Amino acid sequence: MESKRSLSIRLVAGLLFSLIALALYGGYTVIQLHSLRRLETDIIDRNRRDSLLLLRVQNDLNTLGLGMRDMLDSRDGYPITAWRSQFQRIRTDLEDAFARESHVAPTLRTPDQTRYLSFSVSQFWDALDRVFDLAAHNESEARAQVQLSLQARQAALSTAVSRFLVQNNESEEQAVEQTRQIHAQVERNLYIFLAAMLVALAAVSIYVIQYNRRIFDRVTNLSMRRSELAQQLITMQETTFRSISRELHDDFGQILTAVGAMLQRAGKLAGTNLDALRDELREIHVVVQSALDKVRSLSQALHPVMLEEVGFESAVDTYIPVFEKRTNITVRYTKAGGNWDIPHDPSIHLYRVLQEALNNVARHSGSKVAEVRLTRTPGSVILEIEDHGSGFHDPGRAGLGLISMRERAELAGGNIEFLSGAGGGALVRLSIPVSTEAAHVASGS
Repeated sequence: MESKRSLSIRLVAGLLFSLIALALYGGYTVIQLHSLRRLETDIIDRNRRDSLLLLRVQNDLNTLGLGMRDMLDSRDGYPITAWRSQFQRIRTDLEDAFARESHVAPTLRTPDQTRYLSFSVSQFWDALDRVFDLAAHNESEARAQVQLSLQARQAALSTAVSRFLVQNNESEEQAVEQTRQIHAQVERNLYIFLAAMLVALAAVSIYVIQYNRRIFDRVTNLSMRRSELAQQLITMQETTFRSISRELHDDFGQILTAVGAMLQRAGKLAGTNLDALRDELREIHVVVQSALDKVRSLSQALHPVMLEEVGFESAVDTYIPVFEKRTNITVRYTKAGGNWDIPHDPSIHLYRVLQEALNNVARHSGSKVAEVRLTRTPGSVILEIEDHGSGFHDPGRAGLGLISMRERAELAGGNIEFLSGAGGGALVRLSIPVSTEAAHVASGS
């Protein structure tokens, strides 16, 4: 009980450790994935959208630069005010682009950079409006302002936008590198976690295997001790039965035999006028003979002396009619093979299994017919007892009788099976190795 409790505690502790490790690794992985998602959403995707809008702004600024260059080209003959509508369309597109860009601007951009860009754009449009107003009165001065002021402001704006694009590219490269590092870290941690789990699993498996091996060794030792105790018990039982049987056979049998003989002589000496006395003496003789038969039957049950006197085959031939008379069960007895000179130890186990199996038929099967089949082969003796009754209800939960039969089969080095018969009843099949040489030795002895 203590070892079982200790094993349970260790297994539960190992399970808890594994669950905690799994939870920690899972939490760490979720945090890493959240960081990865933030990088992809807040930096990479946002930078890409912002870069597209900045490219749109840069394109509009380039268009402004081309427009101012054409504005300064006096060969076309157009006044500066003629460019007002074109610049107004560019201004509308730029304001829309800047408005969109302000919503997706990277978080790394400082507020000073944002204010500088907004202030520069506002100054550019204010200067452009003044140029158009000035062009209505003084064309040459307005062209000078475009060349001196507006083009410089447009170049400054283009430079600022280009700087933002460079920052976005650098930020995106850093985010990609961080993403790669996170992927590598997650992958590395996964390998470490799997390796740790494999090591833990191997350690637990080795521990369980060693523990089970110790348990199996203990069970094997207990089984060996149980078998030894069973052998000693059976040997002691046979010795006791043999002693009691001899006492009954030798002492009580002789006494009852003597009593019967004396009563017979008394009956003969009583004379012809004592019929009543003869009847009484005859009745006493019947009672004494019945007692003698019962004593002999009990002696045969306790220890079959006939096995030692006339051998196994004759003992079985004698026992079966006695069993039929006692139980009113018909036994169909068949033999096959020859040389029934079986050594004493195998024969006693065969005889006891036959007794136990037939007693089970009488007590449990409810059948009025049983079959006993003996087969002698050159290397073994096969005993089969079959009935046509209710059969074995649960052979796995054997009673003392079945356990005793199993132990006797092991003692004799044989094999016993508890099967279902052809007619639905029970079939007990015992096979014991008995060599021809051993039989000859037994016969010679």
